Amino acid sequence: MTTNKQAQTAKRDEWLQSDDEQIMRSCRFEPFKGSGRGGQKRNKTSSAVRLTHLPTGIAVTDCSGRSQYQNRHSAIKKLRLQLALELRNEPTLPVRLDTSLKSPEYPIFIARLIDIFHSVNYNLKPAAEFIGISSSKLVKTVERNPQLWQYINQCRQKNELPALKKNR
Repeated sequence: MTTNKQAQTAKRDEWLQSDDEQIMRSCRFEPFKGSGRGGQKRNKTSSAVRLTHLPTGIAVTDCSGRSQYQNRHSAIKKLRLQLALELRNEPTLPVRLDTSLKSPEYPIFIARLIDIFHSVNYNLKPAAEFIGISSSKLVKTVERNPQLWQYINQCRQKNELPALKKNR
């Protein structure tokens, strides 16, 4: 018998590789009025958005742009990143280590990288050996994304490991 969490992780890669409309079909979409700086446009229109991924319950918001369309697109990108950070699978090698942060394949790259770290309890050297690169190259790969850097260091701290040090 598979649990709900196992079913979610089995579908993770499918969700990460689906297009925006497919993701939207599995989400509850809620526009709302943003708060803070931005004047009349921000305070009087419902341009901010909240997406809740119904199968997982993961929710993200975005109000960085002036239009609901821009914010919806940004929220979908944030949702993909959260799915990659929170759902674990068996470790498999990432396709390319030089995957661009703007690439559509970046969320799946992040997910697979974290799967590898998770499988070795966030130890740097065994993770680098699994991938077949040096530890310093792996640190450089992780430090490109501040959110990934923070997530990996939080997980290392939970496993009573020192934080990764940035390459100089």
